[in-house]
Order: sequence, then structure tokens, then C-alpha cells
Amino acid sequence: MNITRAASVLDRIRRPLWSLVIAIVGLIGMLVSSVAQADWYQRDAAIMGTSIRVEVWHPDADVAKAAASAVIDEMHRIDALMSPYRPDSELSKMNREAADRPVAVSAEMLSLLERAVHHSQASDGAFDVTFASAGHLYDYRAGERPDSTQLAELLPAIDYRHLQLDVEAGTVSYGHPDVVVDLGGIGKGHAVDNAIDLLRARGVETAMVAAGGDTRILGDRRGRPWTVGIRDPRNPDRKVALLPLIDTAISTSGDYERYFDDADGNRHHHILNPETGRSAAAVRSATVLGPNATDTDALSTAIFVLGPEAGLALIESLPEFDAVIIGADGQVYLSSGLGSAAEDA
Repeated sequence: MNITRAASVLDRIRRPLWSLVIAIVGLIGMLVSSVAQADWYQRDAAIMGTSIRVEVWHPDADVAKAAASAVIDEMHRIDALMSPYRPDSELSKMNREAADRPVAVSAEMLSLLERAVHHSQASDGAFDVTFASAGHLYDYRAGERPDSTQLAELLPAIDYRHLQLDVEAGTVSYGHPDVVVDLGGIGKGHAVDNAIDLLRARGVETAMVAAGGDTRILGDRRGRPWTVGIRDPRNPDRKVALLPLIDTAISTSGDYERYFDDADGNRHHHILNPETGRSAAAVRSATVLGPNATDTDALSTAIFVLGPEAGLALIESLPEFDAVIIGADGQVYLSSGLGSAAEDA
């Protein structure tokens, strides 16, 4: 991971701020390209239930435009493959049939499920794509959540070990009849990585691709870093620091995107603790920086569930990754790689 001028920025992070978060909403706001330049091209779309943005620079404006359009096409392709809301998607077919028999899946799906299981094992189950076995009962727009009886019935289905992957046969089966898989915690990162690979294949060396809370930066921004905005998770208009990045993936999991507050003031959001089937409560946000978005996507979810202490321990075991964690009380925690950069300032 290349971070320029990070020392002074991270020194600001270490000051006693009452709350902050690396927010991709802030990133998108701060990475506004100069589309008036003929060699920059930008596309925005709503795909996979989130906002997609791609910014591309190339000496040939036609190449930049075609590359950005190809990224949008790739996002649509992955949505058709992995959406839990489209009955014709490969994921939906898997969820309908894999509890009854092995289901043949694409090499892409099988590979991503293998990666998901890897992160489940590494995080002691804090990351688990079977969370949707209970998660599908939450409706954040309607303010609805499963009751204790429903959770008690469905909790046994939340266990990544129920995913039975036969790599040689190319099949997936479920070891429990109530398993439901949702790839929301890793699929968008996978889509972003695919998009970057696609851009590189087209000769693009400078670009940014964002899918909701998952972003990957290719190269620098024509001689300077891309600037990530850091904001207060309880005040989206408040920018508290900037983080300049080059050739980096960054993912944020937060309790402020899809949520509702009940009559008692308790927040119910979409990042569930697989042990309880309820919203994880030890963290307001977890941001992970690393070399690829597939892994930063899964790791940010795992750290959010684990909480600051165990989350930092996980990141410290992974030398290519760093993290900024905002605890439930607003305290800021930095992994040692970021802390060292600040201390060297």
C-alpha cells in the first residue's frame, strides 16, 4: 500500500476527535474529476443496490470512455450473477436448491465462496456469508426485525461450515435446510477488483472505481494522490481529515448506511453478528486499507463484528493491511502501520 503525506494526515487522526470514520460517501464527494478535460471520463450508476462510480484517465478520450462503460457493464454482469434479489441469478438458484442437492456453479462463484470461507476461518466466524439465514428477515426501510423466537429457530443455520464446496466437481451444497447465503460483504469488493483488472487490460493506468463502501484506486491522480475524505459517522457533513492514497483498496463497514432506530433508541443495522443474528454493537465503523478490494471488503465486515481489540489483532496478523476502527464510544483505533506513520511525522 502506497500512502503519501500520510504522516501529517494520520497525526490529525490521532488527536482526540470524539468520532470519525473513513466514509466512501466522503471519498466520492472529494474525488470529483475535472470532466471538462477531454482525457478524463466519469460514469455513475445505481447497480447491486448501491452507487457505482468510475473515473478514468487516458490520453485517448475514446479509450477512457469505452473503458468506463466496460466497467459499468461488468458491474451489471456481476449483479446478474450474485444478486440475492434476482430470482434468475446464480446465487438465488444456489439458495433455492443447494440444501437439497449439490448445485453446479461457475468457477467465479466457487472461487469467491472459497475466499469467503477463508475469511470466516481467519476471523473465527465473525465474517460469515450465511448471516442472511436470519438477515433476510430484517427490513430496514420498514423498520422490521426478527423476534427472539425467529432468531432462535434460524441461528443454527448461520455457520459457514454449512457451505460444502466441491472444487473438483464444481458444486456447492448446504449442510442445513435453512441456510441462505448473501455475498454483500465480499461481492462488491470482488466487482471492484474485476473492474480494475478490466481497466488495466485496456491500457488504463489511472482510475478510481467505487461500489458503495468499497473503492480501489489505480495509480495516482496524474502526479498527485487521490484524496479520501474522513468524516464523522454521526455527522455526514463533517470532514475531519484527508488521506492521500495511491494504488490502494479501501473498504468501510459502518452502522450508518442501512439501519433504523427503534423506539428505545437502539440502532439496528445490516452488519449482523453471526453468533446472535443481531446487529453488531461494538463499533461504529471499520475501515480497512490493502492491496485488493475483495479482501478489504470482507475484513472490514469481520473487524466490525469482532470489535476494536480483536479486530486490531486480526489486522496486525496481516502485514499488507491496515485499519482505522471507530468504537461504539467514538474512540479511534489505528493499526500499527498507520500509527507508525504518524509517529514518524
